[in-house]
Amino acid sequence: MKKLVFVFLLVFLFSIPAVGWAQARTVKLAYLPITHSIPLFILKDDVEAKTDSKIAIELIKYGTWPELVDALVSGRVDGATMFIEFAMKAKEEGIDLKAVSLAHRDGATMIVSHDIAGVSDLKGKTVAIPEPFSTMNILLHLALQNVGVAYSDLNIVVLPPPEMPVALSEKRISGYIVADPFAAISIVNGNGKILFTADQIWKNSVCCGLVLHNNFIKGDKAAAQELVRGYRAAGAAAELKDARVFDLASKYMTANQEVLKISLETISYSDLDLRQEDYDQLTKFLAQYDLLKNSPSYEDFVENGLK
Repeated sequence: MKKLVFVFLLVFLFSIPAVGWAQARTVKLAYLPITHSIPLFILKDDVEAKTDSKIAIELIKYGTWPELVDALVSGRVDGATMFIEFAMKAKEEGIDLKAVSLAHRDGATMIVSHDIAGVSDLKGKTVAIPEPFSTMNILLHLALQNVGVAYSDLNIVVLPPPEMPVALSEKRISGYIVADPFAAISIVNGNGKILFTADQIWKNSVCCGLVLHNNFIKGDKAAAQELVRGYRAAGAAAELKDARVFDLASKYMTANQEVLKISLETISYSDLDLRQEDYDQLTKFLAQYDLLKNSPSYEDFVENGLK
């Protein structure tokens, strides 16, 4: 008899609707281990600390930009911190992506060997960029234009960011423009120096953003809104550049404290709105340097309704 009562109670309890027990929606976000991704690291930490979050964050690390872009375009992840330019090109090709926030402002650095005194000295030299379709490439174009050196006068090579400090130390290249920590590494090991930073060429430059697949936004707008609001809060926390930021950056990135300190000096995580004037400037540069002639419209590409 007691056994029957116990079984009845179990059946009764498990038949009660699990109000408040609903499983959180797992959001898969792709990233590269660079300082541009730090708000993602904070977002995950913040979400895990909450008891009432409707989302869970799964961060998926990639080693190269093409791998990351393929993961987003193919739908294997819901979103990514990525070059805005990559997302614009994918949008132009019919992939339904939305930029919902900037990831940072500025944060790119031109590192050169010690024999390079100025931008004009890059003429005839081999210089590495992470991707032709990147703000780093635009910044290089602008810097050369400012001193009257033709882009074609350089030998431009594409290298994955982790290979750049090694290539400089082995004198295979004379310089590279990249996100940190890969710029700071050459400063700390003594093989390179800063030629210019992004803010010296294009103040408040647009580079990486948080980009979501629109299928995710339309399928679960509440989750998307919580994600974006949490990401904005994470950006504000990243701007503090305090012990927590250093701890989380160290967890997800291979960089010592000295490298991280230098890395955080040239990047800003405040003011993450992708405003139309910023977007229009980016589209102008993309067209000017024959990188993307038919950029998607601001209204079609930028989602401001989730903040």
